[in-house]
Amino acid sequence: MNAGEIVGGLWLNALTMTVVPLVFGLLVTGIAGAAATASTNRLAQRAMIWFGALLLGACGVGAATASGILVFWPVPAIADALRASGAPPQIAPAAEWLRALIPANPIKAAAETALAPLVVFALFFGFALTRIAEPLRVSLTTLLRAVVETMLVIVQWVLLIAPLGVAALAFVVGVRFGLGAVGALVHYVAVIAVVCLTITGLAYLAAWLMGAIGLPSFAGAALPAQVVALSTQSSLASLPAMVKAAEPLGVPAHAAGIILPLAVAIFRAASAAANIAVAIYLAHLHGIELSPVTLALGIAVAAVVSLAAVGLPAQVSFFATIGPVCLAMGVPITLLGLLLAVETLPDIFRTLGNVTSDLAVSRIAGRARKPDQSVGPEPA
Repeated sequence: MNAGEIVGGLWLNALTMTVVPLVFGLLVTGIAGAAATASTNRLAQRAMIWFGALLLGACGVGAATASGILVFWPVPAIADALRASGAPPQIAPAAEWLRALIPANPIKAAAETALAPLVVFALFFGFALTRIAEPLRVSLTTLLRAVVETMLVIVQWVLLIAPLGVAALAFVVGVRFGLGAVGALVHYVAVIAVVCLTITGLAYLAAWLMGAIGLPSFAGAALPAQVVALSTQSSLASLPAMVKAAEPLGVPAHAAGIILPLAVAIFRAASAAANIAVAIYLAHLHGIELSPVTLALGIAVAAVVSLAAVGLPAQVSFFATIGPVCLAMGVPITLLGLLLAVETLPDIFRTLGNVTSDLAVSRIAGRARKPDQSVGPEPA
């Protein structure tokens, strides 16, 4: 094993070791906070229902789009050399997988990085947390937030040497496979970009069909926020432009003030779809056949774990949200460090899709309605 493999492997392990506590802490606090908000506001409840439905739909579309692209435009042959050494992970039979979905021992699941049962446990834990006495809930939430903040400090330390870690991984790939590996990375970026653009297009369709707004009207209202999204690659930075778009979208200011901040915090449709697409891409690269059950598991985990991106920089959320999906589907994560080096490009399309989806769901859940208003779409 050469020095590049050692340095790159240590750097990737240092990031990976934070995934379990980050995912659990962020999921529990995120779910508890969102549930508390929804319980005190009917508009927030309606928005949360739409978030859940559209998030699952986006992940399903992302999985189908990525799978379809890779059938007609397969991973380049040169990328086969990037496969992790050893036999591909074995996926448990459906009956065994279903039995293990609820962990008998969540501590063991965490120790074994069994993310699917750990996510299920985090869901139960987060919703149960909202039902206990407030002093206990506040204390436990504070503890979990402290764990998350501590993990983020570790991640920031690791990211300080990210150029060294990524360079080491890239050096190993370059030495072994030459410039041909660049073609594989270009293919990867193209696939993820197409998935994100598909979600962006579906946001227009959802706004038209379920939000009862014409496509030209929606496109005109969304354009300023989309420009900000493309230039900043940040949904949070796009929030003021999205709020300004509420009036031309026919969303009252009070509704936009509730839905849009909540959407920016927990509703990342394009990112969730891209995350399952990355896992599918790596599965194809490693020659792993994905059954319908495995794909369904990946879709569910991608939708839920997208909550773990709350407040995280892109470099951190890349591991915290994609790693669990890969692990749940039995896909090696050894190449995530290398893919991080080119993440800036697909992240542009992730942000565009997220902002467009946020505006669509704000129209769907928050538009002003009159008693005699038709629920059908306006002419496009």
